Amino acid sequence: MDTITWEEFEKVNIRVGTIIEATDFKEARKPAYKLQIDLGKEIGIKKSSAQITTKYTKESLIGKQVLCVINFPKKQIGPFMSEVLTTGCITDKDGTIILITPDQKVANGLRLA
Repeated sequence: MDTITWEEFEKVNIRVGTIIEATDFKEARKPAYKLQIDLGKEIGIKKSSAQITTKYTKESLIGKQVLCVINFPKKQIGPFMSEVLTTGCITDKDGTIILITPDQKVANGLRLA
């Protein structure tokens, strides 16, 4: 396993946001949702795509807080521009993803420490 320095880790800007909208991403190659995530006043509402349809319904995602990497370059995914990376863990060989969430509600925009 490669190691990184603390300074390298600090460059990754991971913030808490609340999912405010989830819609089907019909054009995606693998089943996915388009997400609108409120990352607080400083950052605003950002778009993300997530392949999480196996474990989550669109309705169950609304109001869920997630951790997002906000300082990766935007990524074009078909006709959709993803602005942040929503984090999750791959749980098994078929690629099922579980979202990374705080265990208590916190303010949108707080940075991972």
